[in-house]
Amino acid sequence: MKRLLLLLLLVAGTTGGAYAQEVYTQIRQKAVVQRDDQFGSDVVRQIGHFKVNALDYMAMKMKEQMPDSTASFLDKQALAMNSYVSLYVQTLIEMKAQPANYQVKVMKLFIDASVSNPLFNDRDQELVMGYVADGNSLTRFSLDTDWQRALLAVDSELKKMAKQ
Repeated sequence: MKRLLLLLLLVAGTTGGAYAQEVYTQIRQKAVVQRDDQFGSDVVRQIGHFKVNALDYMAMKMKEQMPDSTASFLDKQALAMNSYVSLYVQTLIEMKAQPANYQVKVMKLFIDASVSNPLFNDRDQELVMGYVADGNSLTRFSLDTDWQRALLAVDSELKKMAKQ
């Protein structure tokens, strides 16, 4: 009886981890499709490229620095990154009619939230800050970002700006 219970717990545990990783995998697969779509817009392809690189970086660093972390942690970070980028794009679209200095302020807010909330404290700044340094990139965010914290930070700041 104990063996059966142990086996059921083991199967349930591996199924839960696989499910959690499915969200990461789905976000990554969608980003790959966006990145590789030769008929898609340059903006969508650029965003897809960033997402794939951010997700790959995240998975690689988690294996190196957090080998005991759960698949659900990776899942939550991937979901937060996707939400962060979506909020950024939505905000850019909504503020098209705003003055240029306001638009720059909001874009800087997103960049700063990304840079100010590292997840791994990676010392390879050339790699981590590659998108931030690229003035032509739409997604000028650090790869080393705790996307959950960054999303909360940017959301809080956007609400403060809306009240002004």
